[in-house]
Amino acid sequence: MSSNYSAKDIQVLEGLEPVRKRPGMYIGSTDERGLHHLVWEVLDNAIDESMAGYCDAITVTIHRDGSVSVLDNGRGIPVEKHEQTGVSAVETVLTVLHAGGKFGGDGYKVSGGLHGVGVSVVNALSIRTEVTVERDGGKYFIAFEAGAPAEPLKQVGDSGNHGTLVQFWPDPKIFETTIFDFNSIKKRVRQQAYLTKGVTISLIDEREGLEDACQFYFEGGISSFVHHLNEDKEKIGPVLMFEGESDNVGVEISLQYTQEFRENILTFANNIQTSEGGTHLTGFSTALTRTLNKYSRENGLLKEKDPNFTNEDVREGLTAIISVKVRDPQFEGQTKSKLGNSNVRTAVDRIFSDKFDEFLLENPTAAKLMAGKCALATRARLAARAARDTVIRKGALEGSNLPGKLADCASKDPNKSELFIVEGDSAGGSAKQGRDRHTQAILPLRGKILNTEEARLDKMLANNEIKSLVVAMGTAIGETFDLAKLRYKKVIIMTDADVDGAHIRTLLLTLFYRHFPTLVLSGNVFIAQPPLYKLQKGKESWYAMSDNEKEEIRLKYDVKGENIQRYKGLGEMNPEQLWDTTMNPETRTLMQVQVSDAERADHIFKVLMGDEVIPRRKFIQTHAAEVKDLDV
Repeated sequence: MSSNYSAKDIQVLEGLEPVRKRPGMYIGSTDERGLHHLVWEVLDNAIDESMAGYCDAITVTIHRDGSVSVLDNGRGIPVEKHEQTGVSAVETVLTVLHAGGKFGGDGYKVSGGLHGVGVSVVNALSIRTEVTVERDGGKYFIAFEAGAPAEPLKQVGDSGNHGTLVQFWPDPKIFETTIFDFNSIKKRVRQQAYLTKGVTISLIDEREGLEDACQFYFEGGISSFVHHLNEDKEKIGPVLMFEGESDNVGVEISLQYTQEFRENILTFANNIQTSEGGTHLTGFSTALTRTLNKYSRENGLLKEKDPNFTNEDVREGLTAIISVKVRDPQFEGQTKSKLGNSNVRTAVDRIFSDKFDEFLLENPTAAKLMAGKCALATRARLAARAARDTVIRKGALEGSNLPGKLADCASKDPNKSELFIVEGDSAGGSAKQGRDRHTQAILPLRGKILNTEEARLDKMLANNEIKSLVVAMGTAIGETFDLAKLRYKKVIIMTDADVDGAHIRTLLLTLFYRHFPTLVLSGNVFIAQPPLYKLQKGKESWYAMSDNEKEEIRLKYDVKGENIQRYKGLGEMNPEQLWDTTMNPETRTLMQVQVSDAERADHIFKVLMGDEVIPRRKFIQTHAAEVKDLDV
C-alpha cells in the first residue's frame, strides 16, 4: 500500500469548479451537441417565463464574435440581495448549482429547468457571460468570466421595461467546436414555439456570410406541429386536438392518421422533449388502443372472430404530439429523456380516452377511416410476422442462419468483425480476394434492391437481396429486432462511385433508416469511400477521392493526362488496389452514417424515395445547381 496517499491528495471542488472539471456530467458531451445544450438551457429559462404567463417575446441571436444571446420580456431575474448567499439573486442564480426559482414557492408552477443547474452551468463553461436585467424601473448589469464574477452588479440606467438578456461566449478550451449551427437552433426554436401558445420567438444570425433570420408564432400550438410533420404525407381524417387538466397535470394531445406504415409520436413534459417516452406516452397508448377497440366492437367494425387491435396496430401511420405540464416532474437523469410520474399516466389516460371516445361517437365517418387503418395494420402485421418467421426458420434450417452468397469472416467476435455490402459479382470477387479474411465479410448484392420507403415487411422479405442481408446481420427485423445479436460491429456500404452506385447506396440507406433505425442511431452503419482516380508517374502512383484532389496531385507531381485513370466501378480495381484504397483500416476513409436531425431526415427520405413525384421534382430542380460532377 502506498504511503504517499494522504489528506492533502483529496481535492475539494468549490462553486462551479466541478462543472469545468467534468462538463460531460452536466451537458452530456463537449462536442457540437454539448455546445448547443448551452443555448437550450438559457432558452428554456425564457420559455419557463412564458409558461408562467409573464413572457410573450423571445429573441435568440448568434453574434459575429461567436457568442449567443437570449432576450426575453419576462419578469427579469431578481436583483435584490439573497439572504442565504449574501450576494444578489442574479449572481446567486449564475454562480450556485441548484439555485433557482423552480424548487418550490410561487416562482414557477411548472418549468423545464428541473435541477436548477442550467444557467450556472452555461456560465461555468463560458469564457465570459453578461447578464442585463430590466425590472422595477431600473436596468442592471453583471458580468462573469469562467463562472466567477468579473464585474459586480450595478445599475446602468432607468427603464420602464422588464426582461432578461443573457449573452455567453463558450470556452474553446472546453468545447471541441464553438461554432453554432443555425439550423439546429432554428429547429429547437420552432419546436418551442409550437409547444408554447402565445409566444413569438425570433432567431437572428449576425455572422458574416451567414446572415439569416426567422420568426415563429403558432396560434394552433401543437396541432400546427402535427400539420407541419404531416405536410408531405397522405392524411386520413383531420388533425385532432384534445386538452384538459386532471390531478394538477395539464394535458395537450394532437394527432392525425396518415397512410404511412411508421408512427411518429413525440412526447414532451414541461416543453422538454422526452425521447424515451414515459408515463405520458404509456397513458396515451393504453387509452388509444382501448378506445379504438371499444368503438370498433360496439359498432361492428371488429367481428366476433377478429382479434383486438394491438398497440402496434393503432399506432401505425399515426402522427401525434403529447405535451404535459407537471408541477413536480420526475425525470430520469439530467438529460430528462423519460418521464416517471405515475399520476401523469392516469391523467393522460382519463382526459384522452373521454375526449377521444366523444369524438369517435360524434364523427362516425372519421372513426371508420381510423378503424379501417388499424384493421389493415393488423392484417399486415400478421402477414409480416409469418414472412419474418419463415425467413428466420429457413435460415436456421440451411445452417448457421447465413446465406450462401455471404463470404463470412473467421472471427466470431462482433467487435472485430466488419460486413461489406457490395454491388455485383465483379466487385464482390475483388473484395473477397483483397479482404482480411479474419475480420472482413463480403455480401454481394445483385442489382438494385427494393425501395423500402413504401414497402411493408412481408413484401420486403420476399426480396432475396434484402432477405440475405437480414439473415447475414443476425439482428432479425421488425418487432423482434435485437441489436445485441448484430454479427458485425461495422456494416459498410461499398458501392461504385457513379450514379448507379449512388442509387444503390441510397436504397440501402433507406432500408437501414426505415427498418433498422437503431442500427443507424447506434453508429454501426458506414459508407466506404473508394477513390475516383488513380494517377501514375513512373513507378509512383497516387489515388484521388475527388476532382479537386486529382488536380492538386496532377499539378504537384506534373502527371500528364494519359496517366490518369478514372474508376467507374470497384470491379475495375484489382484486389490489391481495392484493399489499399478502400478496405485497409490503416489507409481507408469511412463515413459514419449519423442522424443529427431526425425530422429533416424523415422529410428527405419521404421526398426522394416516396411515391409523390412533384415534391421530388421540385427538390431536384432546387438543388441541381449544387451538383458539380455528374456521370450520365
